[in-house]
Amino acid sequence: MKKILLALIASAALITLAACGETETEQGVFNDRVIIGNTAATSGGLAFVGLPFKAGMEAYFNMVNDEGGVAGRIIEYIQYDDEFNPALGLSYTTELVEDDQVFALVGHFGTPTVAATRTYLNQIGIPRVYYATGLSELFNLNATGGERSSFPVQPIYDAEGEVMIVRAIGDLEAERIGVIYANDDAGRALLRGIQLRAGELGVPLTSIVQVAPDADDMSTAASIMLAAEVDLIIVAANQVPAATAVRALDAAGSTTPVMTSYVNADATWLTSVADVIGNFEIYGNAWIDIFDADGEPTDDYILFAETIGEEYADNAFAFAGWIAAATFVVGLRRVGDEPLTWESYIDAMESAPVELPFGVVVDYANGRRVGTQAMALLKATIADATPLWVTEYPIQPISEIIGD
Repeated sequence: MKKILLALIASAALITLAACGETETEQGVFNDRVIIGNTAATSGGLAFVGLPFKAGMEAYFNMVNDEGGVAGRIIEYIQYDDEFNPALGLSYTTELVEDDQVFALVGHFGTPTVAATRTYLNQIGIPRVYYATGLSELFNLNATGGERSSFPVQPIYDAEGEVMIVRAIGDLEAERIGVIYANDDAGRALLRGIQLRAGELGVPLTSIVQVAPDADDMSTAASIMLAAEVDLIIVAANQVPAATAVRALDAAGSTTPVMTSYVNADATWLTSVADVIGNFEIYGNAWIDIFDADGEPTDDYILFAETIGEEYADNAFAFAGWIAAATFVVGLRRVGDEPLTWESYIDAMESAPVELPFGVVVDYANGRRVGTQAMALLKATIADATPLWVTEYPIQPISEIIGD
């Protein structure tokens, strides 16, 4: 009798949920919506990255929702400000997963938070779609278990480090190369790639200098580079320490060209070093392209610009947020009207290469988790008093860059 009563109660509960439009197949999944979230630095020193990144995600989700969502579900996006603080990032991530019961983390933001939450999220197995970092621990050629739920898009820093040294030697004809690297996950990963490829090519690095990522004064590092008489300086660091290093080199009187990471390939970062542009050449990698072969804006870019509005139309971090949202939606559309679960979503993402805006393609087949595998080289310039990046070498597969 008890079993019959329990069955009746369970059936009644399901009927009630269905009547409210809230039949769940997985946490965060309902008949009329799917809930996702992330934490991102939308205040503090990295707000100039987090705010446009969030805006890009919201613009894409709003566009999809205005068209009726996916399989009848709108996308509900929750965002917390972690201030680029790993402790806050872990706390808010736990809240998203355990209290808000999100279906997935989309646009998992920043090296500190990604590193602090990686073990916890792998244990749970919740999908993580797009990381706003190239942390090397995300690289995986054969993901299994909870790591299958991880879907990086941006290039991994180690691979970018390899590209940097190849570009420095092959395209910029550098012979004496110096490296200033930030002593954090990003800087160390870039340095590993630089040293790996330099070693394989038999090219000695003339000088390597470590700096604290939060250092206000990098004059000593700049002086060491000048004394080493290098002919190209790789600044292996993300936004804030990279800008500090570039300004220190300028203050020391350096005229040596600088190459920096794709995370700095944005007009906002250039604005922070605008007074330096022209004193020496500044190069940056990039993994998206908004222009076609004739130099005209692509259809992807036109749609993005019209949707997001003037404030962020030329912001690379907004491009990244847009791509993060688009990546998640690809998986939703592939699942379609079938039950949406973590497993069905993961299978859908692995079923075929994922084609994204701005010419980005990522292949997750057979547990492959390596991010996109193509990069361009940009050069900083000033046009009509505005700092901007121009394409020096167009997007090319990393395997071809390294092979060349």
